Amino acid sequence: MRPWNFSAGPSALPLPVLEQAAAEMTDWHGSGMSVMEMSHRGKQFTQICAEAIADLRELLAIPDNFHVLFMQGGATAENAIVPMNLMGRNGAGKADYVLSGIWSGKSFKEAGRYGDAAVAASSETSLSTPEGLFDPWTWFPGVSEWVLRPDAAYVHVCTNETIGGVEFADWAALSALPQSDVPLVLDMSSHFLSRPIDFSRVGVVYAGAQKNAGPAGVTMVIIRDDLLDHALPICPSAFNYGAVARADSMLNTPPTYAIYIAGLVFKWLKQQGGVAGIQAVNEEKARLLYSYIDTSALYVSKVHPSVRSRMNAPFFLRNETLNAAFLQEAESAGLMQLKGHKSVGGMRASIYNAVPLQAVQALVSFMQDFERRHG
Repeated sequence: MRPWNFSAGPSALPLPVLEQAAAEMTDWHGSGMSVMEMSHRGKQFTQICAEAIADLRELLAIPDNFHVLFMQGGATAENAIVPMNLMGRNGAGKADYVLSGIWSGKSFKEAGRYGDAAVAASSETSLSTPEGLFDPWTWFPGVSEWVLRPDAAYVHVCTNETIGGVEFADWAALSALPQSDVPLVLDMSSHFLSRPIDFSRVGVVYAGAQKNAGPAGVTMVIIRDDLLDHALPICPSAFNYGAVARADSMLNTPPTYAIYIAGLVFKWLKQQGGVAGIQAVNEEKARLLYSYIDTSALYVSKVHPSVRSRMNAPFFLRNETLNAAFLQEAESAGLMQLKGHKSVGGMRASIYNAVPLQAVQALVSFMQDFERRHG
């Protein structure tokens, strides 16, 4: 049996997707070519790309007035591409950012190179609650606390912080925000396709594929039509949303093989009952892991319970001298990539769509056994 992969990204892919890609590696559907070898403008690849877009639209119920773009550079590139495309849309050159962790902080810092980026809300300080005192970046600023400028070109939110394990949970409040000319831009990289999206209040969603939708190399951008063609003069043509949309994501050679694998992931997701089906599985996995941590004397989660990520679960051993032994024994048990991010420490289990319930059950069983022997 293959080891269970808890990597935060690039991360686990569904085994059926890997097996199909292996079977088609040298000859895609009798074409005599690998997808890697195809012209991106040939009929074979344009079919692959069109099917991937259609399946993604179906999975997320993307409205007709949104474009689906396949771009490159990951979410880090979008930190620059978003302001270059949107800061000039109303002439004010302003954008508001909700800071909830390291990745949103990087987005905010990059946006400041292209205009007036302001902090709408931040969890960079400790928070005292009835549940206890929570460290910076372990809680999420409530929507009611956001200070939004009416002349901002957009509001940016990272809805799942991969490193800190904080996931935005106040979706009802988000949908209830007063309608305005200020669109919401959501970085959903590490929980893309794990839950539905209400596009009625959203202007842009972007996500690097390597967390939950495919291999590294392709970035999905879902953008409302009226937000195209507002790019700053300095924006490179290859990063201009309007130009990319008009070229059907083929302004230059796209990441063809990454799009092909993402398309296979989309088809696999449809077989799992779509986004609603996988959401139910994700919630069960997260409940299993967090409920054990909360009853354990050895392990602890430092994230506020109301915003614990269902995709990235950081946790700590109360006796950190056991960290090395935990990781070594976990790897020997076939539980891979559990070391926490260097900026946070501890452990982290990334339990994305492709990580099955069986993997989380194996992890919890190992954690229980380790606690019995070392706790």
